[in-house]
Amino acid sequence: MKNFTSLFTLLILFYCCKAAAQNRPNILWLSVEDISPDLPMYGDSTAKTPNLDALAAESIVYENAFTVVGVCAPTRSAIITGMQPTAIGTMHMRTAKDMMSWGKREYKNKIPVTDINGDTVRQYAAVVPAEVKCFTEYLRAAGYYCTNNAKTDYQFAAPLTAWDENDNKAHWRNRPADMPFFSVFNFNETHESKLWKFADKPLTVRPEDVPVPPYFPDTETVRNEIARHYSNIELMDARIGEMIAQLKADGLYDNTVIFFFSDHGGPLPRQKRAHYESGLHVPFMVRLPDEGRGRREDRLVSFVDFAPTVLSLAEVNAPDYLQGSAFLGKNAAAKERDFIFGSSDRFDEATDRSRVIRTADFHYIYNFFPEKSTYKDIAYRAANVEIMQELLRLQKENALNNTQKAWFQAKKSEELYDIKNDPHNLHNLAADPRYTAQLDTLRAYLREYLQTHLDLGQIPEAKLIDIMWSGGKQPKTAAPKIILTDGKAHLTCPTPGASIAYYFSDNPQPEKDIFTVKNKLYTTPFALQKGKYLHATAERIGFEISETVTQPEP
Repeated sequence: MKNFTSLFTLLILFYCCKAAAQNRPNILWLSVEDISPDLPMYGDSTAKTPNLDALAAESIVYENAFTVVGVCAPTRSAIITGMQPTAIGTMHMRTAKDMMSWGKREYKNKIPVTDINGDTVRQYAAVVPAEVKCFTEYLRAAGYYCTNNAKTDYQFAAPLTAWDENDNKAHWRNRPADMPFFSVFNFNETHESKLWKFADKPLTVRPEDVPVPPYFPDTETVRNEIARHYSNIELMDARIGEMIAQLKADGLYDNTVIFFFSDHGGPLPRQKRAHYESGLHVPFMVRLPDEGRGRREDRLVSFVDFAPTVLSLAEVNAPDYLQGSAFLGKNAAAKERDFIFGSSDRFDEATDRSRVIRTADFHYIYNFFPEKSTYKDIAYRAANVEIMQELLRLQKENALNNTQKAWFQAKKSEELYDIKNDPHNLHNLAADPRYTAQLDTLRAYLREYLQTHLDLGQIPEAKLIDIMWSGGKQPKTAAPKIILTDGKAHLTCPTPGASIAYYFSDNPQPEKDIFTVKNKLYTTPFALQKGKYLHATAERIGFEISETVTQPEP
C-alpha cells in the first residue's frame, strides 16, 4: 500500500507539472522592419492592412513605443539582451556584416570605417559584460522551446545557447509535444532595401494618395517612393496573415501571446538612422489570450522592456541586471516610465554621438558634436534611395525650403520638440524662454541617467575594440569540463559568463559544424545516456566559441 501511495503521488506530481507547462502561454513575435506607426490603427489608412487591423482589434495597441536606436543592429542587441546598446558596447552600426544569422563568424580587420577621432576600426563581435545573456536562455532553462526565423544581427554572433532553432526553417511546429514555445519570425518586406528591390512590383497604393512629410519636397520621385513603401506594408500585412493562419490551424491561437512591432522607424531619409520621432517611434501591439481586446495604452514602452515582459508573461523571474521593466505579466512594474532613453552613434561610415530623452510630451536631444550636420552621408543610402538622391540634388541646387534644408545644416547642442504640436520635430524650442522649465526637467533626466548608467559611447570605438579584443584578437571561450558524480554529468567552464551547450551522439567525434546539431542548454546535472557520447561546447557572448569536449573520450 505504501508503494502504491508513493507511485500515486509521483503520478499526480508528474501530471501537475505537465499541466503547468501546458498552461504557460506560447509567445509569438511578429517582427517587421523599417516602419513608423503609419498604419490604420494609428490613424493612417493609406495602406490597407486587413490582417493587422484584425489583430489590433484583439490587442493592446501601444501609442508610445520606442526603439532605442533608429537602426536595426544596435536595436536588436537591446531586444535580445534587455540592455541599452550604450551599456554593453553595441551602439555602433554595424560591428560586422557576418552576423545576420547563426554560425557565421569571420571578422575583417580592414574596412573603410573610422571612429569619432578618425581612427580606423575593424569588424568585431561586441564583448558584452559577463552577466549579460540572450534572454531566451532564461526561457529555455524554464522549459520553453525557442526558435528564431531567421535574422539575428545582434552586433555579436548569436551564441549557440540562445536558440533551439535559428535559421529559415525555425518554427514552433518543430518542438516536442506539449512544450510551450517562444517563436520569432522576422519579415523584411518593408526594409529600406525593398524600396529598390521591389521596384518591379506593381504599386498597390497610388502616389497621388500618399501623405508627404514636410521635410520632403512634394515631387513625383518622392511620391512614388513613399507609395512603394506603403505598397510594401500591404505585402507585409499578407505575411502576417499567413502566420496567424498557421497559428489558428495548429489550434494554438487561444493560448498564444502575440507581439507585433517594427525594429525602428520608416525606411526613408530622415526616418531610418534618425533620432527624431520618425526614427524611434514604432508601431507595437500585444494580443493576450484573454484580456486587453481593442485597448489603447499610452504608457511609454522601450525595447529594453521587451525581455523582462516576455519573462514575466512566461512566469520566469528576470535577472536583476536587466535595464528594462516588465509592463505585462505577473512581474509587471507598478510604476510607469517617466521617459525613454535613446542614442545615436556610428551609422556605417558616418560617426556622431547624440543622446535622447523622450517623455510623454517632449522630445529632447543632446548633441555632443553640434558642428556635424544631422544628415549622415552614408554611401549605401545615397546610392540606392531615390528620395535621397533627389534631396542631395535639390540641396546642391539650393532648391529646398528652409524646413527641408535644415537636415543638412549644423546642429544645435540641444534640441527640444513639443510632440503634440510638432510631431515631425521641426521647430527647436531649446532657446525659447517659454520652455525653460521643460528643458531643465529633460536635462536633469539625461544628466541623472548618464550618471547612473554606463555609456560606452564616450570611448572612441577604436579604443573600445582594443579593450574588447586586446591586441585586435578575439578572446576565446575556454573548453568546458565534464565532471561525473553519482552517474550524472556536471558541466563547468572557467570563462566567466560562458554558457554551455551539449548533445548526445553515437559518434565519438563531435560534429564539425556545431550549429547543425540541436543542442540542449546546460542548467543542472543530468544522467548520461548508455552507449552514447556526450559532447559539450561553451560560449560567452562576443568570444570565440570553445573547443568541443567529449565524454567518454574517444
